[in-house]
Amino acid sequence: MDPPIIATMIGDSAGIGPEVAFKAAVSRELAGVCRPLLIGDIASIRAAAALATLSAEFEVINTFDAAAFTSGKMVVLDPGDLGAGDYRIGEPSAAAGRSVVKWIDLADELARDGCLDGWIMGPVDSTSLKLAGAVDSIDDLQPAGTFMFRMSGRLRVVPLTEHIRIRDVASTVTREAVLNLIQLVDQTLRAWGIAKPRIGVAGLNPHAMFEEDADIVKPAVQDAQARGIDAHGPGAPDSIFRHGLEGRYDVIVSMYHDQGQIALKSAAFEGACTICLGVPYVRATVPHGTAMDIAGRNVAQHYSMLSAFRTAAALAAGRGFLA
Repeated sequence: MDPPIIATMIGDSAGIGPEVAFKAAVSRELAGVCRPLLIGDIASIRAAAALATLSAEFEVINTFDAAAFTSGKMVVLDPGDLGAGDYRIGEPSAAAGRSVVKWIDLADELARDGCLDGWIMGPVDSTSLKLAGAVDSIDDLQPAGTFMFRMSGRLRVVPLTEHIRIRDVASTVTREAVLNLIQLVDQTLRAWGIAKPRIGVAGLNPHAMFEEDADIVKPAVQDAQARGIDAHGPGAPDSIFRHGLEGRYDVIVSMYHDQGQIALKSAAFEGACTICLGVPYVRATVPHGTAMDIAGRNVAQHYSMLSAFRTAAALAAGRGFLA
């Protein structure tokens, strides 16, 4: 059986995205793990290869063709909508922002059509997106109705709420919302190869001791248990993430963004990645930005992108999480 096809949309061409995408894609660690595909402009990818002083042969296509992977070359899907003269390294631009949105739409379309087994979103720049008039914020690039599954080492967290005010969190935490997310997490992990997912659920309040936890979160966990899901909680937020690091849970559902993010970024950063839950394919994101200030200097580390490739390949193949 052929390894899964995992694409990466290289991100904003003026940032470090082309560098980290290229370095990861040619890494020996991906040999036999997946068939990498780079989506973006070939000019920035060739420039990244020259910077890294790595020789590579490219198979450049403008529409998807699975036969390209038999060439033995690095396959690049370049729709031809961005040229080297349309942007400057280290500077946001409307042209790069427009192309990023088109490349994201293309990757989603190819994944929905079954051409890709998964794909990774490279680092995008909010200023480029605003200059392009494409979206109001990076949050708008997330498909509606989906959730962000973040992982860093052995710790994996899915927040119920994302970028909203703290004062609005409590009203968003409902029994139905918590139950629905627990069920989505359980279904997704089973599809990824985890036969009996162990799901920890963090409480909303300190020590999970007030009415929202007793009257909303706990009943939602009990509802999940009644459906055969191995869910536990609400657990005290100051200890449940430690339990995740110790391997007691496969994933922890948190109630709001920073509750889980602080734990994740304290645990580790290199190798972290995010998976979008709620789409029928693996859609990953690297945890860093475009780093315009160091773009074009060949100093950007590619380990998070490499980890995203390996993680996406394992999940798409139903092999579960990386050890």
